[in-house]
Amino acid sequence: MKSAMMTASRDRTHTPMAAPPLPTQIKEALSRHPQPVQQRLLEIRSMIFEVAADTQGVGPVTETLKWGEPAYLTEKSKSGTTIRLGASKAQTGTCALFFNCNTSLVEMFRQQFPQDFGFEGNRALVLAMSVPLPETALALCLKSALTYHLNKRSPNRAAGTT
Repeated sequence: MKSAMMTASRDRTHTPMAAPPLPTQIKEALSRHPQPVQQRLLEIRSMIFEVAADTQGVGPVTETLKWGEPAYLTEKSKSGTTIRLGASKAQTGTCALFFNCNTSLVEMFRQQFPQDFGFEGNRALVLAMSVPLPETALALCLKSALTYHLNKRSPNRAAGTT
């Protein structure tokens, strides 16, 4: 059975799918950041839902808090790894996407997009606030995270071709 998000994504014509209404707990978590970081994280949140809707096998995304930060999971399909949104403590004036440090995602992003992002170890992709959001590269990173377990099960599937 297809989710409403997946069905709706096929019917649209280059109009970004709206993210669901912002839950109070997510709004409160984001309010701890400076306004520019909040806005950037909200842009990324919208991209997560849009990429999920456009990616076969992902299904609905669950939005919750983990460690006090907005987190996005593919609970139903189990296709991906958790994506958390926050700010880098090591690099002020940035926002970050955090991934499970036991995945190979950050290393893959470091190799594919060394000029587009900063990185923290094997757990975070860091975005400077002073430059435009690298939407194409970020969408590919989000797709890789949302399909991480699918791609592990099917080694012949390239992250960008599903």
